[in-house]
Amino acid sequence: MEIYLVGGAVRDSLLNLPVEERDWVVIGETNESMIRRGFRPVGKDFPVFLHPDSHEEYALARTERKTAPGYRGFAVNAAPDVTLEQDLLRRDLTINAMAMTADGRLVDPYGGRADLETRILRHVSPAFAEDPVRILRIARFAARYQPLGFTIAPETLALMRRMVTAGEADFLVPERVWAELAKALKEPGPAAFFRTLRDCGALAAVFPEIDRLFGVPQPEKHHPEIDTGVHTLMCLEQAARLSDKPIVRFAALTHDLGKGVTPKDNWPHHYGHEQLGLGVLEAMCARLRVPNAFKALALQVAKFHTHCHKACELRPGTLTDTLAALGAFKPRHSLDDFLAACEADARGRKDFEDRPYPQAEFMRGAARAGAEADTASILNSGLKGPEIGEAIRLARIAAINDFTRQHLASRETKGNT
Repeated sequence: MEIYLVGGAVRDSLLNLPVEERDWVVIGETNESMIRRGFRPVGKDFPVFLHPDSHEEYALARTERKTAPGYRGFAVNAAPDVTLEQDLLRRDLTINAMAMTADGRLVDPYGGRADLETRILRHVSPAFAEDPVRILRIARFAARYQPLGFTIAPETLALMRRMVTAGEADFLVPERVWAELAKALKEPGPAAFFRTLRDCGALAAVFPEIDRLFGVPQPEKHHPEIDTGVHTLMCLEQAARLSDKPIVRFAALTHDLGKGVTPKDNWPHHYGHEQLGLGVLEAMCARLRVPNAFKALALQVAKFHTHCHKACELRPGTLTDTLAALGAFKPRHSLDDFLAACEADARGRKDFEDRPYPQAEFMRGAARAGAEADTASILNSGLKGPEIGEAIRLARIAAINDFTRQHLASRETKGNT
């Protein structure tokens, strides 16, 4: 068998990055010959097999021909006479179109190594334009390699723009969009994913809720960056600093969607944007098939982030009700994720990036106080129905009120020393 290591494993090894998985291409074989060798077929759209021992993926070398719009409209040819160079030519970027032999010899017919060294994301051939998913993939690579200084080749960005103009982005199905977004949210520079999509014009087609935030002003006093879209991506950058959880980053990304539907007559103010954004966020999550956990946290942050910013000023009853709505009194809750997203919002502003966010620790303390309130005696008091719930609420308000007074007294003491 003529076998080559291909794709990401070659790319990342040359970048001295960890190789998480290895893919192989096989030249000169057929489905039948692979099965006779013990390989198990798993490919649906093209011939891919699992190695009988390592279970790594081995694909027959193939060419692809565009037959219809969208990313499914391809005819695949995986004949034994397909060469390695032909197989590499169909790939998206030059840095992904390299192969390596078992003894470490690099096969690089399209200049991938040179583009790695100059930190360029460049398409291999005009066939790049045949698959709209590649718009999302190159945006994701921009997010992955932003810390290394990678940029997109001007001719590649121009090609992506022509694809968008031709309507190719309209064929992206929700499942693929979410799959690429979920991966991008794990990358070191997730904001670069959205900047790339905006640069090529795809953001409006793929994420219209995010795109419409750009150009929407906010009060300069609280938002020196002014533009809501700029603020949103600054929040995403801060979320990436504060947490490696995609769920937190998604919540930070979507917390201000309501500002995109604020009547222009109210600009730069956005009264009630928290509530306005809930319907927009619900629709976005439904369209993209967003997992329920992501949706739940994002809705919490969208609805209550302003309360969190003003936590130290809230009345004990309002603070108690907010924490109850967040599920913070339950043994298992996501308060820390909520607070991380809110802190990302507070820091995602020009010149605010390194400001402290004491509200987070205050909210944690209040949640602990409320959770430790004596609810057992209430449950054993003989109260019935709604009376039990209200009595527990009042007990938690009292506990949080005590905590708040102690907290303020402690701050005053520290301020006087």
